[in-house]
Amino acid sequence: MEHQINTIFVDLGDTFRVIRKDPAYQREAMAVITRCLGVETDPEEFYRTVIEPRYDKYREWALTFYCEAPVKTLWTRWLAYDFPREQVEAHADEMTYAYRKTKGERVVTDGGIETIKELSRRGYTLGIVSDLVGVEEVDEWLDRDGLRPYFKTVQQSSVCLIRKPHPAIYYYALEETGADPACTCYVGDNLDRDIIGAKAAGLGMTVGVQYPGKKPQTVTPANKPDHFISHFSQLLDLFPPLK
Repeated sequence: MEHQINTIFVDLGDTFRVIRKDPAYQREAMAVITRCLGVETDPEEFYRTVIEPRYDKYREWALTFYCEAPVKTLWTRWLAYDFPREQVEAHADEMTYAYRKTKGERVVTDGGIETIKELSRRGYTLGIVSDLVGVEEVDEWLDRDGLRPYFKTVQQSSVCLIRKPHPAIYYYALEETGADPACTCYVGDNLDRDIIGAKAAGLGMTVGVQYPGKKPQTVTPANKPDHFISHFSQLLDLFPPLK
């Protein structure tokens, strides 16, 4: 029996939002971290020689256990364990947001806002299921861009502490929206996390995102999506108005 898709969950990084490099923007973010920690070393050097190697170890742990650490734990256990604990905890949220900015400015992909609004107009229930650190950034962005009304659920690994491909993060989104897994699609760029996780959760359809210029991924029977798109607006070709 074929099920009609009526719910669409989307990933954020490199799917609905992309990174725009801005060296000045990135340097200022690095400076925020050193100011919070009281470090007098050059911000870029401190970021490159201390923060990034420590974050690599954290990420290895996170990907091994499909888990996201609470922000304070991220900094007191991995990123700034050799600084005064009270100071680190007091600035953990600010430093986490700054760490995200060290990668560049995150903006909605070309055609993304228009596509989401049109899918909503066509009758689809929409949601976000995303892995990221920090709990302030997404709420601030949704309000700033006026997108909050379009998403009925926003599941972040930094809030539920579960990372894809663990199916539980998808279950939270399904439960909050009341969606039928068989009638739900997931759209994401990382085949080994986004697509495998969505399939593990029993979602009825998956769409892989491969934007121009991105390194191609190895496609296997386990991570192969039902469709690929190279522009976010191509979702409109896959999802006509619901009757």
